[in-house]
Amino acid sequence: MTTFAPNPTLPAGRTVRLGVSRIGYEVKAYFRQGDAVFFTFLFPVVMLTIFSVAFSEGSFGIDDDGNIVSAAAFYLPAMLAAGILLSGLQNMALDIAVEKSDGTLKRLAGSPLPVVSYFIGKIGQVLVTGAAQAALLLLVARVVFGVELPTDAGAWATFGWVFFLGVTTSAVLGIALSRVPRSGKSASAVVLPITLVLQFISGVYLPFSQLPDWLQNIASLFPLKWMAQGMRSVFLPETFESAEPGGVWNLAGVALVTGLWLVLGLIVCRITFRWIRKDS
Repeated sequence: MTTFAPNPTLPAGRTVRLGVSRIGYEVKAYFRQGDAVFFTFLFPVVMLTIFSVAFSEGSFGIDDDGNIVSAAAFYLPAMLAAGILLSGLQNMALDIAVEKSDGTLKRLAGSPLPVVSYFIGKIGQVLVTGAAQAALLLLVARVVFGVELPTDAGAWATFGWVFFLGVTTSAVLGIALSRVPRSGKSASAVVLPITLVLQFISGVYLPFSQLPDWLQNIASLFPLKWMAQGMRSVFLPETFESAEPGGVWNLAGVALVTGLWLVLGLIVCRITFRWIRKDS
């Protein structure tokens, strides 16, 4: 098996510049993949549209002023959280697994590109595409379905940190998860069931309060439940807070659990990431 010398250590400033320069390349490569664009970028928009149309005559509760909460308003925060998971964890895990399989990482191993620069490019791509996806979701919800968006600066500040922390955590966990599939062909079979199950148990497709207590407890171990809860605190009326576990939005818990997963993901990436598999 061909071996490669470790990438040389570069000054921190140059390492960052190389990583930033790769963001544009990664974004262009992402949007050239039609299947990735549909199943990660457009999928939450499609699901928001389906739920909004299918339940257009239903009521999902009453807001603070006594107005009916529409299906579009109810599912918007859930689709925003799902988009973070898909853009980060699913996208990264599949993309890097394929790059390992098709020899892309093997070629990078022989280049001067540091691993940190590679990570900056990947995470930067997730931040850019995730932000574009969130903007598209908000635009569709407001323009197409007439959802009233928050006017309070504090709500948008909460949205900002929940989004940034969630998308960064999801991207790092996606990089860590990319180690599991043994080939690019098997990556979908490994990653897609994980993201699908997490969405069903974390209050994305089903109201979280309607799930059995034991399933809520399991979902609470994972970051998606907390990201969805954080998004609900931004976009749903205060009357919905009582339906949350403990009767509160618990934004401190959102930050704590998601942050712990970010640290765990970074540790796993540091220990396990290789340009090529040892058994390749």
